[in-house]
Amino acid sequence: MASGGGPMTKKELGETHDVLRFGVNDSVRGDLAPAHPVQATIHKEAKFWEEKKKFGTEAIYGSAFNIRRDLDAQILSRFQRPPGALPSSMLGYEAMTGSLDDFGFEDYLNLPQDSDSLRIPDMHHGMEVRLGLSKGPVCPSFN
Repeated sequence: MASGGGPMTKKELGETHDVLRFGVNDSVRGDLAPAHPVQATIHKEAKFWEEKKKFGTEAIYGSAFNIRRDLDAQILSRFQRPPGALPSSMLGYEAMTGSLDDFGFEDYLNLPQDSDSLRIPDMHHGMEVRLGLSKGPVCPSFN
């Protein structure tokens, strides 16, 4: 930590980032900047239409409808399977947000289970990471 409780310096941020354990792309810049400019535009447009839809439902049904829908979305987005052989599908959240109708390239290309270098996930390590008892990725999928 920085002395005196001030903000962390660049050297200290680099010390806390373990490249061997978390990978090269896991950095502060990777968290702040989108992967591609088109991705930022798509995200901004989706957010615009989501806010417009909320405004319309509030005008029709009242503010309680949007509050309840937000609470349901929070509950459904937190529900996950324990780490292991079957990945979490988040079916309830996808049905609520309408993303079940979207079929992107990640749905059929580059599936981890089709890879030759797939590592079987360790359920115990995954739960330790999720509970904050251990550090590292929940499920390292490649060697």
